[in-house]
Amino acid sequence: MRRRTFLTSVLLGGPLAAAHARVRKAPLRVATFQADVTPPLGSPLSLGNRPLARKIVDRLSARGMVLFGHGLPIVLCAVDWRFLLNETHDAWRKALARAVGTSADRVAAHTVHNHDAVGVGDSVEEILAAHGLSGKMFHVASAKKAMERVAEAAGKAAGKPRQVTHLGYGLGRVEKVASTRRVLTPDGKLAFIRSSKGTGPRNEQGSAAPEGLIDPHVRLVSLWDGEEPLVAMSYYACHPCSYYGRGDVSADFVGMARAGRETALPGVAQIYFSGAGGNITCGKYNDGSMKMRPVLAARLERGMKLAWETQKKVPITAADVDWRVAPVSLPVSRSLLDEKGILGTLENPHATLISRVLAAVKVSWIRRAKAGHKVEPSCLRIGPAYVLHMPGELFVEYQLAAQKMRLDDFVCMSAYGDLGSLDVGTKIAYSQGGYEVGMSLVAPEVEDVLMSAMRVLLDVKEPYPE
Repeated sequence: MRRRTFLTSVLLGGPLAAAHARVRKAPLRVATFQADVTPPLGSPLSLGNRPLARKIVDRLSARGMVLFGHGLPIVLCAVDWRFLLNETHDAWRKALARAVGTSADRVAAHTVHNHDAVGVGDSVEEILAAHGLSGKMFHVASAKKAMERVAEAAGKAAGKPRQVTHLGYGLGRVEKVASTRRVLTPDGKLAFIRSSKGTGPRNEQGSAAPEGLIDPHVRLVSLWDGEEPLVAMSYYACHPCSYYGRGDVSADFVGMARAGRETALPGVAQIYFSGAGGNITCGKYNDGSMKMRPVLAARLERGMKLAWETQKKVPITAADVDWRVAPVSLPVSRSLLDEKGILGTLENPHATLISRVLAAVKVSWIRRAKAGHKVEPSCLRIGPAYVLHMPGELFVEYQLAAQKMRLDDFVCMSAYGDLGSLDVGTKIAYSQGGYEVGMSLVAPEVEDVLMSAMRVLLDVKEPYPE
């Protein structure tokens, strides 16, 4: 498949040729940033349904980079939190944009989705507060300060960018980590859901079942100044969950793997993005014990090391960089048509806290959709590497489809952007049922919407192979 370059039309002299020459001569620079986003002890984690934070196993961070070339800066940021919902996702992008002098549509903010962490939704908090449940989902003051710290760090870093001369890209196979959560029968029906922890009555059956449909590779995109590496971004599709739900704050096994690469490559900023792992866990290989976390981390780290050692390096300039945005409206699940009934759960003092919090999440999403809000998938192209930034807790099928759309190029995906929609399945999955589609706040037609958006972002005209 022929790859298009930036400014795809042929420029024949005059002002357009001069502008193109200026783009080619524009320096490409990068600045990296990092800030602490660890919640305070005693604060709610996840959706508020687990024990309060009782111990800090490892500090949580937000990490990112600011890319300077032609046009306004581009910002990529990954946060060691479970999710950013709706207006909160908007707020993070706006804060980062203000800090570095760009526009919010040139900012991609994603969560890693580790479960012993924070899930933040300001509009959800407003709904909960109106029902006497303020602060039950997350610690409001610390969440706001965390966002401000990250924006401040990005702004300071933006004042000291480094020259970029080369792009590196590579992939490494990760053995015995990822497995499908949705185990199917031979005739394509849902047999059972395999837990992230791999525990419970189906543990033996889940361990015996095949891995299923996964993306076994971790993908690497790195930026260099000559022979000096500056930043390494890793993309892998799997729930970052080993043991969790005990109140022990942690970036889990992906954080351990990232730390291992930091030790191996001192001075190289390590940024980890979770790919489309909505239906992917380590449940086949995990027993939910504390001892398995470093084992899974070591396996992922080996894949990251392999991607680094086998990467290809190519020269790049500002002319090799492109940024695209494809705003879309996600179809609302038909199960959410009865807003009054959902409010009934929220208003019921005898309902469990988790059910009331989830009701508030649903109401927040319904109202946002009714207001005509669009999510903004985006794509950064640097030379032969394409990095898609997607909303929701996507199924891995989206990631695999994106790779097929540009078979001659290197395609990475970060999911877990705006998570207001929660899980985002495939059309067939909604007919099969199961936990993820039961949690999903969008309709089956979402597959057509997002597949079309990916084709726009990847500049694909031809149908992709089935």
